[in-house]
Amino acid sequence: MPEKLVVLTFDDSVASHYSVVRPILKRHEFGATFFVTEGFTFTSNKKDYMTWEQIKALHADGFEIGNHTRSHMGVTRDTLGRLPEEINYIARQCEAYGIPKPVSFAYPGNVIHPKALKILKSLGIRFARRGGSPEFPYEKGQGVAYEPGLDHPLLIPSAGDARPDWTLADFKRAVAQAGWGRIAVLQFHGVPDFDHPWVHTPPQLFTQYMKHLLEEKCTVIALRDLSRYVNHKNLPAEPFAIIESRKAKL
Repeated sequence: MPEKLVVLTFDDSVASHYSVVRPILKRHEFGATFFVTEGFTFTSNKKDYMTWEQIKALHADGFEIGNHTRSHMGVTRDTLGRLPEEINYIARQCEAYGIPKPVSFAYPGNVIHPKALKILKSLGIRFARRGGSPEFPYEKGQGVAYEPGLDHPLLIPSAGDARPDWTLADFKRAVAQAGWGRIAVLQFHGVPDFDHPWVHTPPQLFTQYMKHLLEEKCTVIALRDLSRYVNHKNLPAEPFAIIESRKAKL
């Protein structure tokens, strides 16, 4: 495993993923996962959300297309029964546009539920990304590095969840968690994000973030590419044990 292994993830099918993020990542030859959903105003608002043709182009560029459910449905006790169809819908849309069936998933709203793990596995999901909670509060976007063998591959934490009030120092703090067998999984939304300003990242700051990864000689990959370094079948005996252990120390 590379010493500075970083995973880039982008949620919600935001239009700026194609217009702003894509050319920057291509210039630096960085990998990334784009978690797509048809939630919010995706079907009618093409000023703020990508088209499926643009999503297909991201796949053609070599980026991973991940599953974020059809309606951006939070995974709770009350919605577990609808989770298979929500995931299968995005898988069918991907197939219709010549995109492989997603093997990566991101929890909408970073809401997790223990009974989701069995469902995700049955649907062919190998890696699933959550946020930095419950170890840290949601509001500031803080998080922890992914520790293979301790973190369940369907409960991969975000080392950072970028927010509009972040500075370069916040980003550096998230990235610095990579190393010693740990992986920094970074979560972004729109760059910019006009429909969800509370998770907006200014483009000029995003450019600085990516420059930092380049200067630090980080290996920057998509979530699916963890399979090069991590056995997704190596599961902890208790999926939530590491989460509770971290919470007790923080």
